[in-house]
Amino acid sequence: MIYTDTRDKSVKTDFKTAVVGGMNEKTGGLYIPVEFPKLDKSFLNKNPEPNLRDIAFEMAKPYVEGEIPENDLKKLINDAYPFPAKVSGLDPNSYVLELFHGPTCAFKDFGARFMARVMSYFNRNEDKPLHILVATSGDTGSAVGSAFHNVPGLDVTILYPEGKISPLQEKQLSTFDGNVRALRVKGTFDDCQKLVKTAFTDNELRSSLRLSSANSINISRLLPQSFYYMYASLYVKNRAWQYNRIEDPSIIMVVPSGNFGNLTSGLIAKKMGAPITGFVAATNTNRTIPDWIATGDYNARPSVATYANAMDVGAPSNYERISAMYTLDDVRHLFASYWLDDSGIISSIKDCYAKTGYTIDPHGAVGWKAWSDIKNGAMAELAQGKKHDYTKPGLTPNLPDWADDVISKKNAIGVVLETAHPAKFGSIVEKAIGSKPIIPDRLEKVMRLEDKSIPMENDYNQFKSWLLENLR
Repeated sequence: MIYTDTRDKSVKTDFKTAVVGGMNEKTGGLYIPVEFPKLDKSFLNKNPEPNLRDIAFEMAKPYVEGEIPENDLKKLINDAYPFPAKVSGLDPNSYVLELFHGPTCAFKDFGARFMARVMSYFNRNEDKPLHILVATSGDTGSAVGSAFHNVPGLDVTILYPEGKISPLQEKQLSTFDGNVRALRVKGTFDDCQKLVKTAFTDNELRSSLRLSSANSINISRLLPQSFYYMYASLYVKNRAWQYNRIEDPSIIMVVPSGNFGNLTSGLIAKKMGAPITGFVAATNTNRTIPDWIATGDYNARPSVATYANAMDVGAPSNYERISAMYTLDDVRHLFASYWLDDSGIISSIKDCYAKTGYTIDPHGAVGWKAWSDIKNGAMAELAQGKKHDYTKPGLTPNLPDWADDVISKKNAIGVVLETAHPAKFGSIVEKAIGSKPIIPDRLEKVMRLEDKSIPMENDYNQFKSWLLENLR
């Protein structure tokens, strides 16, 4: 497979270069495959559907062809995924895709564990470590830290915004040792992300250190997240008649997003043949992408803190990939977009629990509310010409091609991605429903560990000096 660059289509490189480099140091662009091969129809039409590991293997094969032999790829995938992606019904036309059954209870385990094993594979014959720099708004860092901890030849530095993630999330980041450490930055996630991106384009730094990224700017974290979209859409398609009395379902993936890597992974799955009709781009008050879809103008802005902190991103990196894969007009045909403020998040957690008995986290709650509004009249109002003010919480005023599937055909099924375990946001959930969710053992143990984070100013020169002094 050949990979190119979102900023320079003349760039042609291989998977290893794209993975180890993280992003193109010359242009600052992100790597993207030049094509997205469709899976064979006989594979897609199996009933029951293939399991997650088999799907992962078939989807990954074309992207690593000639670089990772099939037997090694199978071992890598089997080692990465000892846990499931679980699909559960919520009501007659809604499912939840639980992505929190991995070691750090967040969807980013799916990407991080695949990526760590790929990087270790590519680094196995090197005599110098590969230094991974990663910015996190909450869950990325812990997933990456867990996936890379004690992996030979790899060294990880995590940057997170001080005071802007939940206490449990911070414990998951700040308690690593050995080849993983966390820097506590006085700033926002966007500040952390800017420090990392600047490092990648610093020739002096790169001449001293072998650098790569574990954010969703790295293609090896983005591709594996497409596996669970394929699995979930095949699962729902095969059960739509039995469980939903819908013979030919229009499957809509409702995706809470901050950096929009997760949604981009869904686009990859669709291009590879996943039976997905459309997407809902759902986010919090950091509404850069919904505003772009509504107005046509992309305006990155400083992020603001919210209850759904993993989506506190004002300058989403994967806007570049989305706009490289689709025109704005294409996006408007394929996406609905939606945003919610903190009071709406609390109301949504409460509403989901009251109506279904399901305890959802603040990020999934944005998705739940988006889908609930869409199927209960908001989409119909758009079709009738009533355009909601995009500067206020709710559905932004574009009508996707699948709108009639919701309004009159009644064959739309929403799959809401539950991206983190609600226990990671216990105080917020308690505020909504009056009780805290039970903390899984693997999270409870973390709370008893010592904090080892390192303070860091939001200053690139200080960050660079620290890297050169401490990483060798």
